[in-house]
Amino acid sequence: MPQVVRSRVRALHGPPPVAPVPRRFRSLADREAVAVLHRAARVLIEALPELTDRLVEALREQEPAYRSAIEADAVEIWQEVHHSLRHNVGSLIQPREFRDAAHRTSRRIGEIRAEQGLPLDAVLHAFRMGGAMVWQGLVDETARRHPDDVRLLVHVAADVWNFVDEHCGVVADAYRQTERRLAWRRENRQRLMTAALLDGTARIAELPDAAAMLGLPEHGRYAVLAVAAARRAPHGTAHPPMALPTGTEALWHPGPDAEFAILPLAPGATAEPSAPLADASGPAEAGTQPGTPVGPLDGDAELAALAAGLSVPPGARVGISSVVGGLAAVGDARRLAETALRACPAGGGVVLLDEQLPAALVVSSPGLGTALAARVLGPLDRLDPADRDVLIETLTAWLDSDGSAQRAGARLYCHRNTVLNRLRRFEQLTGRCLTRPSDAVEVSLALAARRLLAG
Repeated sequence: MPQVVRSRVRALHGPPPVAPVPRRFRSLADREAVAVLHRAARVLIEALPELTDRLVEALREQEPAYRSAIEADAVEIWQEVHHSLRHNVGSLIQPREFRDAAHRTSRRIGEIRAEQGLPLDAVLHAFRMGGAMVWQGLVDETARRHPDDVRLLVHVAADVWNFVDEHCGVVADAYRQTERRLAWRRENRQRLMTAALLDGTARIAELPDAAAMLGLPEHGRYAVLAVAAARRAPHGTAHPPMALPTGTEALWHPGPDAEFAILPLAPGATAEPSAPLADASGPAEAGTQPGTPVGPLDGDAELAALAAGLSVPPGARVGISSVVGGLAAVGDARRLAETALRACPAGGGVVLLDEQLPAALVVSSPGLGTALAARVLGPLDRLDPADRDVLIETLTAWLDSDGSAQRAGARLYCHRNTVLNRLRRFEQLTGRCLTRPSDAVEVSLALAARRLLAG
C-alpha cells in the first residue's frame, strides 16, 4: 500500500556510520525544513482517517485493479491503506522508530497482493499515489497555516521521494518473491497431481480439482505415451528429444525408467446403428445398442496418425496405450503404455498396444513367456546356432507373410520349396504342426517371447 517518506531527520538521530566519513553540517535552511516537515506531518497524523478516505477513493477511480479489490472488500483495503499511511507519515517524524515497521508493512502488502493476483504495476501505482497524496498534504497544510515556509519544503523533497522509491522497491521485491514461491507451489501441486493420475492413486473426489488445475477435461478421452530414451553414444552424445506432431497437446511427467505423456484426445464418435445380430429363428443378440460409444477401437486411426507423426531419435523406444475414458482411467493407460514399451524392440521404435496385443500378452507375464519359448523352441537350441537362426528367420518370415511360402521366399531370397523344406524340418524338430491353428498361435507367441525377453 502507499508508503511515503523518510526525512533527513534520520541523519540527525540515526546511528553513526560504521566507516568514518567527513563531518557534514546542515544548513540553516535544512534544519528549518525539517522542523516545517515535522509540524505538517503531525497535522496529517491527526487527520489520517480523512487522508485514508481520499486515497481509497482515488484508487477506486484511477486504478481498475484496485477498484475490483475495493468492491470485493472495502474494509480490508481501507485498513491496509490506513496502516501503511500511519507507519509512513510517522516515519516523517520518528524515522528510527517507524522505519522497520514501515518496511514490514510494505513487504506484507507486496506478499498479499501477489497472492491475490493483483498486478504489480497496480500495486506500485498505488504506492506512488499515496506518496503524492502525502506530499501534497504536507504542502497544503504548510501553505494554509505558514505560507512563507512552503519554500523550505524544497529542501526535503528529494528525501521524501527517495523514501517512496525505496518502499516501491521493497514492495516489488516481496511481490516477486511471493510470485516465485506461488509458481513453485503451483508447479509442485501439478507434478504431484499428474503423478497421482499416472499412478492411479488420485481419489475420485480430487478429479474435478485436478481437471481444473491441469486444464484437462475430467471425462475426456486419453492415451498415455511411455518413452524410454536412447542410450548415450560412446562419446556421450545425446540424441535430440522426441517431438510430438504439430498441434498435439501433452502433459509430460518424468518417471524412474521412462517419461510419460498424458495425451488428451478429441471427443470420440458414437457408433452408427447397425443391423441386429440374429439368426432366422431368434431375436437380436443383446448388448449392442444403437449409439453406444465405440470403445478403445475408436482411437485406432487417431493413435496410428500420432505414431506416424512422432519424431523419435535413434534408439529411443515409445509405447502408446489404448484409449481410455476419463481422468480416473489414466493410471490404467499408463500401465498399458508401459506394457507397450516392453513390447518395443531393443533397438528402438514405436509400439501401439492395440496393434501388438499378442506381444503385449507375452511381456505382461515374462515368466510364462519364457517358459513358452523354452517349451516350443527349446529343441532348436540343440542345433548349430547358424542352422537354428536360419530356421527361426524362415519361420518368422513365413508368419509375417500370412503363411505364404512364395512371399516368404521373396523376402529371404530363396525358392518357395526351400521355405517349405525348412518349415517341415521345424515341425519335425518341435512336434508342432503349423497348419494347426493352436500350434500356430503357440509358435507365434513363442517367437515373440524369444525376441522380446531374450537377455
